[in-house]
Amino acid sequence: QVELVESGGGLVQAGGSLRLSCAASGRTFSPYAMGWFRQPPGKGREFVASIIWSRGRTYYADSVTGRFTISRDNAKNTVYLQMNDLKSEDTNVYYCGAQTVVGRPYDYWGQGTQVTVSS
Repeated sequence: QVELVESGGGLVQAGGSLRLSCAASGRTFSPYAMGWFRQPPGKGREFVASIIWSRGRTYYADSVTGRFTISRDNAKNTVYLQMNDLKSEDTNVYYCGAQTVVGRPYDYWGQGTQVTVSS
């Protein structure tokens, strides 16, 4: 079993920055990809960013391109989301996920961390 634990959320003013972390623990961890998602109230979870674990290739939602950066530390089994120039519309609960098999849904999720951007 794999456990994902997010940290780094909080309250920040518009234009500020936060860095989220997601640490994986459990059995030998070697996912195909890890990603960050957020879930607006009353809506489904939406994609924010992802990274291919072995190659480091990254993908971003249009709404965060140029402002957010996803990275990983393979030795620490940790993925990060650096969020700059935060906007009020970035306010949300952010979830870390792990995709163990390419083409399959993400199969492990963290508990979520709240990010609140004040205008």
